[in-house]
Parts: sequence; C-alpha cells; structure tokens
Amino acid sequence: MIVVRRSAERGHVEQDWLDTRHTFSFGHYHDPGHMGFHALRVINEDVIAPGQGFGKHFHDDMEIITYVTDGELAHKDNTGGGGIIRRGDVQRMSAGRGIIHSEFNHSKEHPVRLLQIWIVPKAFAIDPSYEQKNYPDAAKRAKLLLIASGDGRDGSLAMSQDADVYASILEKGEEVALALAAGRHAWVQVVSGRVDLNGLALDAGDGAAIDDEEALRIAAKEGSEFLVFDLP
Repeated sequence: MIVVRRSAERGHVEQDWLDTRHTFSFGHYHDPGHMGFHALRVINEDVIAPGQGFGKHFHDDMEIITYVTDGELAHKDNTGGGGIIRRGDVQRMSAGRGIIHSEFNHSKEHPVRLLQIWIVPKAFAIDPSYEQKNYPDAAKRAKLLLIASGDGRDGSLAMSQDADVYASILEKGEEVALALAAGRHAWVQVVSGRVDLNGLALDAGDGAAIDDEEALRIAAKEGSEFLVFDLP
C-alpha cells in the first residue's frame, strides 16, 4: 500500500527569514493525521534567508539529519561539533540526553535550502554526537546511495536506529529499485523533478508512505533528486 502526501498538502510557515514546509506536525503546525511515519518523525523543507538562521536551541533523544540542497549552512553545538554544510554534505546529529546547537546562513546574497529530518532513536539518553560527510552528486547518479544507516556500513553516517537513508539523482528515463524485507516500511521524498513510484506519479515536494510492499521501483520522468527511507 502506498499513500501519497502531496507537496501542497504540507504545513506551510513563512516568516521574514524562513520559509518552511512541514511533511509532518512540527512547531506551530499541528495535524493529528500526520504525526510521523513509523520511526520517521520530521521532514521539513527549509529555505533560510541570507544573513539569518536558527539561534541556540535545545534538542534531545532524536537522530537529526540535515541534507543541504543549495547554499551553505554554518553549524555549531556545545559538544564542539561545527563547520559548514554545503550541497553534497550530510550531517547526522544524535541529540541523545541533550544538545544545544545553532544554524546560520552567513551569505549576504544567497538563501540556504535544506531538508531537516528527524528519526526517533532506538535508545534514549545516549551520549550526544555529531558527524558530517560529503556525498557528491556524481556518487548519487543512477543509483541509490546509502547516506545514513544503523550500522554505518558502506561509508554511511551511523545513527542510533535500524533505518537506512538513501539519496539518488536520476536523469529522465533512468530508474532504481529497492527490495523491502518483511515487516519493513519505506518513505520516498522527492527533492526535485518528477518520478514514477510503483506506477504512482510524484512531483517535487511530494512524499509517499509505503507499507506491505515487497519492492520499490522509482523511474525518473525528468531530471530528479529524491530520498528513500527504509524503516523499522
């Protein structure tokens, strides 16, 4: 069974410096019908204006993945983690028993576009930690590239949950497939372009919840970028 979450159906919050769309309930946007999907709790598509950002704020007991699609985001936290996240970079932060961090766009001209993803951990009150790696576009082309996993295999970021996160960039006519083990679930989030998922059309910003399917087949109808979550 596949249930599509259309881009236009997402929560939308617009401020002077932040334009964000919430796939699931978050902050001032509350929708009891969209509180997450299995271990996947948050997918926010954020656009941060030049010279703006999130000041110091607190998180705990959450695996937080930042996937930048355009621009540069500066990050600092109280564990000593920090740096610049650019397109191709993926950051994993395990908030654990508590972490304070900030995120800022230092550019005076260009906004930052990103997906902020929260995954519920399998264990709580762990030591907070931070990790960042670069996955260039070339490594995502015409394949599903593993960027985060529960065991850190194949060069992926290691998180505290039995989940896999893949990124892919396809040209028109290309396709990828993923087999799902019994009892597993999946979510597909389209970053850009237009794809066909098991016969269903998805456009930029659309997501799809997948239960009781043995495999996914994703074909690009135009140049596209998307993420796939294999979830417990």
